[in-house]
Amino acid sequence: MGLQIQKIEPGEKPRQQLKACHSGHNMESWLAAVGSSVDFANLSIAEMKKKLQVFVSSTYTDLIDERQAAVQAILKAGHIPAGMELFTASDKSQWDTIKRWIEESDAYMLVLGGRYGSVDPTTKVSYTEMEFDYAAEIGKPMFSVVIKDNAIEQKVKLHGRSVIEQDHQAELKLFREKVLTKISSFFEDERDIKLAVHESLGDLRENPELSGWVSGSDVEDTKPLHAEIARLKEEINKLTAKAPASGASKRPKQDDVDFDELIQILKSIQIDLPEEANTKAKSATLLALLKAYSDYLITGIVSTSGTDISKFLYYNVCPKLSIYGLVENEKMAAYSRRSYLTERGKNLIAHIQRREASAAANS
Repeated sequence: MGLQIQKIEPGEKPRQQLKACHSGHNMESWLAAVGSSVDFANLSIAEMKKKLQVFVSSTYTDLIDERQAAVQAILKAGHIPAGMELFTASDKSQWDTIKRWIEESDAYMLVLGGRYGSVDPTTKVSYTEMEFDYAAEIGKPMFSVVIKDNAIEQKVKLHGRSVIEQDHQAELKLFREKVLTKISSFFEDERDIKLAVHESLGDLRENPELSGWVSGSDVEDTKPLHAEIARLKEEINKLTAKAPASGASKRPKQDDVDFDELIQILKSIQIDLPEEANTKAKSATLLALLKAYSDYLITGIVSTSGTDISKFLYYNVCPKLSIYGLVENEKMAAYSRRSYLTERGKNLIAHIQRREASAAANS
């Protein structure tokens, strides 16, 4: 599903606000910045087919079935389970690998049973608790499922005392108490685990800050942008060539172009609005879009963001702004990139705001 546009009749109020775009920006304020000729009033942001990577942590031999239930539920929900159950983390290089997997995952899930797990000889903390603590330390979205006491008793009847902690009961008790202070739920059987996964991932999928993984077929083709950038560069050369000579034989550098002249350049560049928009205006100026989404651009737009408006800004607006040194693009973790306003871009926004404030004061 693409952008869904609701046409607003005269005197009618919009029925919903623009979601997942930017706090403080509803469609009405966006229209005010882009131009009154645009005849649509809100967007329903459709998520791409984003798959979240979920790191599953647990002890191993006592929770094989429960862990498998969590993995199956994650896969059934269309996401990607990850875990290091085959790693013992017995040396620094393997622990570094585990940390990297947690870092590159979108969320962390703990399945806590009746055992504390293998303990690191140096820290005297179990590797399962170390994973939990590291996920919390780096601010990873996390949720846990904790076995009920009656379920432990049933497991002992079926499998013997190997499924309960023998050596580190006090440590397990403290770890369990810590886990229950965060988002968690209890389970008796595999159905409870699957339900917890379904509910938690449903909430996490709505989080626009989680980049996730997307198919290459869902990523915008950037080849047309190269042709557009080349055209705009040629236009810049023509405009700067027409600038008054300053006594020097060389053409002034782009960084020396006055902000007022740059504003005129940005006003002259039209950006096609999404085809799905039911609107009289089919385009908006690059300047109008810069002003409308200045706060959003300062924060930065991630290439793997799942919202249509983020895709539109990242692939259609940011490349054009970068030509003028207003936007930069940087590499981030997990194969994603981020476009954000440079100091020059922020200074231009401040210049525009000063002009508008001065004009309002004099009117």
